[in-house]
Amino acid sequence: MELLDGKYVSEKVKVEIAAEAAKILARTGRKPHLVAVLVGHDGGSETYVASKMKNCEAVGFKSSLVRYEGDVSEEELLNKVAELNADADIDGIIVQLPLPKHIDPEKVTEKIDHRKDVDGFHPINLGRMQRNLPSFIPATPYGITLMLKEYNIETSGKHCVVVGRSNIVGSPMSILMARNTYPGNCTVTVCHSRTPDIKKFTLDADILIVAIGKKNFITADMVKEGVVVIDVGMNRETSTLTKSGFKLFGDVDFEGVSQKASWITPVPGGVGLMTIIGLLKNTLASANKQVYP
Repeated sequence: MELLDGKYVSEKVKVEIAAEAAKILARTGRKPHLVAVLVGHDGGSETYVASKMKNCEAVGFKSSLVRYEGDVSEEELLNKVAELNADADIDGIIVQLPLPKHIDPEKVTEKIDHRKDVDGFHPINLGRMQRNLPSFIPATPYGITLMLKEYNIETSGKHCVVVGRSNIVGSPMSILMARNTYPGNCTVTVCHSRTPDIKKFTLDADILIVAIGKKNFITADMVKEGVVVIDVGMNRETSTLTKSGFKLFGDVDFEGVSQKASWITPVPGGVGLMTIIGLLKNTLASANKQVYP
């Protein structure tokens, strides 16, 4: 068993991103600029946004945070997004999810200018991704593809099983793995909460990508020898054994499955670290006008 080490890959790619950001600054006199919009005080969202801001600074980006209380109106939020769209100094805009129930996340996503949609959720970017055209790719799937490339994981002709069909991970991941590119050219099966006998499919997987949001959902008896396992799960439980007071678990039972896997991502230290890399790469591409000249 070998580890797909998100810490190693993310640190390596951040050095490359920082070098590109320095070139942009030297050439244009400005840094790539990412703006995050945070509504309310959800603990997970606060942590994620703080991490994004910290990583932006680390690679030489400018980062700005726009905060609203949880009772902000949908109209005010949409107006702010329109204002950010019009600001030529801004390369990337992210609105942190989840949003309060009175705000329609689809309306907000579609309001973001697709040329600044560095989360890759806008229908235009998703459609262009499906057609293998230049686009901003959703950050987590993008990070996973970068990891597969770094470790030269063979994907062509393999059976890739994706467990989970969310718009953030499962659905775009299945499209990426089926595209005529590398990583890609897989035969892809998507399983989800309504799939009977998921084990039948996971046992046949050469590459297993799990994003279902259930602690240790995939166990050793559900995988075959030599499988490549990508665990997207981030299940947080309180713990007296850690300084933070909580412990992270994946969607895969690492202890058991790692005995059979050829490659596997740890949690933490795997996909989570690559998600921010996908976001930074998209922001860099936006600043360089590589996707939308």
